[in-house]
Amino acid sequence: MPLKQLYRRLDLNLVILTAIMVAVMAILAILLPGQFFSLRNLQSMAYQFPEFGFLALAMMVAMVTGGIDLSAIANANLCGIAAALILTHAIPEGSSEQKVLAVMAMAIVVALTLSLVCGLINGLLISYVAVPAILATLGTMTFYSGIGMAVTEGKGVVGFPDAFLSIGSGKIWEFPFPLICFVVAACTVSMALNRTEFGKSLYLFGANPIACLFSGIRNHRVTLTAYMISGLLAGFSSILMISRVNSAKVGYGDTYLLQAILVAVLGGVDPYGGRGKVFGVVMGIIILQALQSAFTLFGFTPYAKRLIWGAMLLVVMIIHFIILWYLGKKKLVKVNKTDR
Repeated sequence: MPLKQLYRRLDLNLVILTAIMVAVMAILAILLPGQFFSLRNLQSMAYQFPEFGFLALAMMVAMVTGGIDLSAIANANLCGIAAALILTHAIPEGSSEQKVLAVMAMAIVVALTLSLVCGLINGLLISYVAVPAILATLGTMTFYSGIGMAVTEGKGVVGFPDAFLSIGSGKIWEFPFPLICFVVAACTVSMALNRTEFGKSLYLFGANPIACLFSGIRNHRVTLTAYMISGLLAGFSSILMISRVNSAKVGYGDTYLLQAILVAVLGGVDPYGGRGKVFGVVMGIIILQALQSAFTLFGFTPYAKRLIWGAMLLVVMIIHFIILWYLGKKKLVKVNKTDR
């Protein structure tokens, strides 16, 4: 293939992300010799990032529409609490293995159904009531957190069956089960966005809602479906989260909100909608998890980590704005030359 054609096919953002990822890994290998690439640290990362990865995918789907889902973490916590209450109250002492598995299945189904309902509420508010996404999801974030706080009184729900804990800490052929779940979810979301009519409608709606409407696409339905998918992905995250830490509580994963937005933007998702690839988001997740692991090895405090994530988000947004401004200016110059 000629170099010109290869260059045109390459996504510049993915090339930059690949370069950043290689640079980050190389620097961390030098700064933390024998620690960062140790088997123990890599296994820890493989078990930790899938739950956050689901939330990043949820944020991506919402942002492709030109909106945002600030309620994703609150949704995950509420679903986790619902599943935890079933697991701790519906399994009598001395129950058979079949009984335990049946209750586990019920808890997972309830959590995922509740996550769909939470996504449905977001979608209805945004698409049919015409509440701006940032305000709608900010309101539902507080609402879902309030329900969780009222149900648990701020206390953690602990004590799950061992079979359920294996979801967040088990292996299949030496591969962490949470990692397998995330890979399957990422591939499914990627295929849905790139190979289906819904995916094409979603990108078109995010890029130009008016053109989407005149194309015969029902904008309300696209928005509603997108936020339901976002909610469902948050529900899957809740199952992995509570099974890994063996407890459920309202405040779990609060730092994930800022990181999910950062990963989505870093992965090439346009905050204005219409652009973004799952592969870019996955690479952003790997970069962020590598940095998170390094900060832990360096002994950074949670406050320092939050400061760094906030600063990174600002820098990424500024760079994104500069790139958009440069591309817009370049297009304007081309138009002016054509007019002449």
